[in-house]
Amino acid sequence: MTKKNKLLVFCVDALCASDIEFLRSTPHFGKILKNGALVEKVLPVFPALTYPCHTSILTGTYVNRHGIAHNEILKRGGKKDVVWHNMKEDVKAETLLDLAREEGLTTCSLSWPVSGAADYDFNMPMIVPIDYQGYQPERWLRGTATDNLMERYFHKHGRYLKGPDRSLDLFTMALALDILEDFEQPDVMLVKMCDLDSVRHTYGVYHQKTKDQLLKHDQELGAIMECLRRKGTLENTNLAVLGDHGQTDIRDALLLNVLLEKNGFLKTDESGKIISFDAFSRSAGLSALIEVRDPQDEDLMARVREFLETLRSDAEIQLSLVMDAAEAEEAHGLAGNFDFIVESALPIAFDENTKGDSIWGTLQPGDHKVGAASHGGSPEREEVTTFFASGPSIKKATVTNPRPMVDLAPTLAQILGFRMDGADGTVIEEIIKRA
Repeated sequence: MTKKNKLLVFCVDALCASDIEFLRSTPHFGKILKNGALVEKVLPVFPALTYPCHTSILTGTYVNRHGIAHNEILKRGGKKDVVWHNMKEDVKAETLLDLAREEGLTTCSLSWPVSGAADYDFNMPMIVPIDYQGYQPERWLRGTATDNLMERYFHKHGRYLKGPDRSLDLFTMALALDILEDFEQPDVMLVKMCDLDSVRHTYGVYHQKTKDQLLKHDQELGAIMECLRRKGTLENTNLAVLGDHGQTDIRDALLLNVLLEKNGFLKTDESGKIISFDAFSRSAGLSALIEVRDPQDEDLMARVREFLETLRSDAEIQLSLVMDAAEAEEAHGLAGNFDFIVESALPIAFDENTKGDSIWGTLQPGDHKVGAASHGGSPEREEVTTFFASGPSIKKATVTNPRPMVDLAPTLAQILGFRMDGADGTVIEEIIKRA
C-alpha cells in the first residue's frame, strides 16, 4: 500500500532572506536547502506584523479579505493597550487547514497565532498573553486548545508556560515530538517557533546571538526529522521551512502622538491619558496606523493629511509613505479601522506613547515595536523573509524573483493535492514536482 504524502510546516518567526547563507552551513536546514527548493525572497503583507502575516500564510489572502490588520484588535476611539487577536473566528477567510479537513486530511496546529478554538484535529493556539509571567496559563487554553492535547500533555509540559522564564518554544517542541510519537502523523502539521523574533528585537538583526538562535532552531527541526525517521514517515513527508516577516535594525523611536499633540491634533492629561483627539497614532513598529476622530469630516481628513505630508520633508523624520485607507487597500490589500498609514525612509520605529519630553523616545531592547530591531513596514521596506522545502512533491529549484506571501497557501495546498481557488495568491509552479 502506497503511503500518503504528508506536509510539515516549520515556521520560524522573523526568519530573514539574509539568513539563507548561514543556514546552508547547518545540518538540518542545510539538508533541506541542498536537496529541495528555495524561494529566496518572500514579500510579507502590509503591515508586516506577526498576526497579519501568519494569517496570510494560511489563507493566501491579503488583510482586506482575512481581516487581521494588526496583532491587536483595532477599535476606534483612540484606545491604547487593546487586546490581541486570539480566536480563529476573527479570521474571515478559509485557511489551508480548513480546506484540508474538507479533503478528509488530519490537521495539527501548534502555537499558530489567531487559532483559538479552531476546528482542527490537534490545536494548541498561541494565545497566552505575551507579557504573562504567572502560573495559570491554562485559563487561556481551556476551551481554545483541543481537549485531546490539554488532557494528554498539559500536565507534562504546562510548566514551560509558567513563571518569568517561561518558554513557548520549549512547550511547542515538547508537544510536537509527543504528538508525532503517540499518534499517527497528521497529514498537515504546523509548528511555529518564536525565539528568533525575540532575539532580534533584543539584539538586532545581524547580532551573533541570532546565529546562535538559528542553530537552536536547526536542532529543533533536527529533532522533528529524527522523530519522523524513526516513525518511518520522513521519506513521504514534505518539509517546508518559512518565516513570517523579516526585521530591520532601528536607530530611533518617534513619539508620533506627542508630535500630534504639539500640533493640536491630540489632548492628554498629565498621566498621558487621552482626553480628546482629532488624530491618534497606533504603532505597527516600522509603520503607524493613524485614526482620525471622524473620517467623514472632509476638512479634518484634509488637515491631518496635510500635516502628515509635511513630515516627508522633515529631515529627521522623512516619511516615505503617506496613504489613506483607500490608497492602502488598492496598493497593498490592507483594510481595517484606520484612516492613514505612514512609514519613514529612515530606520525609525513608531512609539505610540502619548508623553515625552521630546518627540523622540528611547529604544527598548526586546520590545516588539521599538526594540533594537523591528518590523511592521510595507513589503519591501525591511528585511524580507524566505521559504524552502524538500520532499516527495517538491523538485530541486531556486526561485530568484520575489514572491508575495499570499502565494504560500496555494502552493502548500498543491503539495497536499488540492487547490485553493479562492486565494489571492497563485501556486509557485517552479517548485512543484508533477506526477
